[in-house]
Amino acid sequence: MLELPNALNAWGTPDFNETLKRELEQLDIDQLPLQQGLSTCSHVAGEDFKVMVIRAAEAGGFIQARVGIFYAGIIAGCSCADDPTPVEEQSEYCEVQLAIDRLTGEATVALLA
Repeated sequence: MLELPNALNAWGTPDFNETLKRELEQLDIDQLPLQQGLSTCSHVAGEDFKVMVIRAAEAGGFIQARVGIFYAGIIAGCSCADDPTPVEEQSEYCEVQLAIDRLTGEATVALLA
């Protein structure tokens, strides 16, 4: 479960999208389903990722936010000395759905297809 208190406090203000973006970008990559969102690579590369808030609305006591995440992945080889697979970062993108509890700021995240 994620804690997003700053985004909760910014809800309903013009700063919400930027606040949610900053708060998500401060998370560890393990807190988001980036590995499951890979489309061309086999492993997430590095710790850096960028967030784009696509839309957000309130429903049923939750702030529902659709978010796009830009990050890098690699195609990992066998780590043999003669392995010809280049270890080059490739751009990856996935979208997630956040449900932020309006009372606590606790959030769940689900990878979208």
